Amino acid sequence: MNKSNFFSGQPIFTQLVYFLPKHIVLSAAREFASDYYCKKFDTYHHLITMLYACYQNCTSLREVSIGMRACEGRLQSLGITHLPARSTLSEANMRRSYKVFEKIYYRLYERYKHLLPDSRATRLSKKLVIIDSTTISLFREILENAGRRSIDGKKKGGIKVHMAIRAHEDVPFFIDMTKASQADVSFLQKVHIPEDSVVVMDRGYNNFKKFHQWTLQKVNWVARPRINTVIKVMRSHRVIKEEQNTGVLSDESVVMGFKNNAIRQVRCRRICYYDAQHERIFEFITNNGKWKPSKVAAIYKRRWQIELLFKRIKQNMPLQYFLGDNENAIKIQIFCALIADLLLKIALTAVKRRWAFSNIASLVRLHLMNYTNLIRFLESPDKCKIVNPLPNLNLQLQLNLSG
Repeated sequence: MNKSNFFSGQPIFTQLVYFLPKHIVLSAAREFASDYYCKKFDTYHHLITMLYACYQNCTSLREVSIGMRACEGRLQSLGITHLPARSTLSEANMRRSYKVFEKIYYRLYERYKHLLPDSRATRLSKKLVIIDSTTISLFREILENAGRRSIDGKKKGGIKVHMAIRAHEDVPFFIDMTKASQADVSFLQKVHIPEDSVVVMDRGYNNFKKFHQWTLQKVNWVARPRINTVIKVMRSHRVIKEEQNTGVLSDESVVMGFKNNAIRQVRCRRICYYDAQHERIFEFITNNGKWKPSKVAAIYKRRWQIELLFKRIKQNMPLQYFLGDNENAIKIQIFCALIADLLLKIALTAVKRRWAFSNIASLVRLHLMNYTNLIRFLESPDKCKIVNPLPNLNLQLQLNLSG
């Protein structure tokens, strides 16, 4: 048998799933009663099937069903006793609530969140919370999408995924999904931000009531004002030469909003900053009066980290084609993609060598069912040696006879 130095007794898929304790799945299934009236294809089988679809980047029910049947022997180590037909998986995605997979993600995150922080994280990174959303377009109008209708009058569906991440963890600690046409500010009513945190977000999350509440709770926030926001300048602060050289144009104390009973006014700072790289002027607002203006601009620049997270998930997980044409199936696939992403992040915490996430995802997709020790290979791939196999005499004889 042809073996490398990194031969393992279990496929890579099994090694990744081992980071997900089975009792987490079973307790979530009991909590949501997701296995009632289910004979074979229970929550655990459903999750393993969806993880297989995520890692293999499957785009259809047939691809998932046939692919798993081809690897039936290598799935036995995971306790898989029933391989689903297309109709079985389709029905499960429609009937089993996505909330059980949501609970599995949060419990998995709570179990491993102490391993996720980067050792090089700064003090600010440990306090920084980034909030943003990404829209996933759907080919059918399952969820109402934002934007204009096309020429033929039809409108695609779309789901908006809101996330809150801690900068030093780089995975979401809170997730919410809405139809794409719903405003972003509704997410702020659901997420809990601990005291002494620093929240950074785009202008779509501007909410004066929440801004005032965070200020009372000693939560610092940085955002950009909306174009139509009413702003009254109360005082202009002097900008020192050093700050001007970084691109700071002005630093002002302002009041945002009208004075009425419906919307509370917000007192904050407005900083104008010139970005020489993109040749643009940005306006930032914050409730912190002690930071240097350049620091406020640098904090807002960290918001780009969540955009990289969205790009990572969309590029490496199958979120262009869904294994169901209903809202529940779509949410199941998104949460399973987040679980698959988190399992890869957990595996990388055991590797000292730094890898690009896209390279890891490609390696797992190509060798998902190969018996390769994932951690040892990622630690020292240069030491991998492939032994030349002995010549196959029967095959050579057949070739000679056919010639």
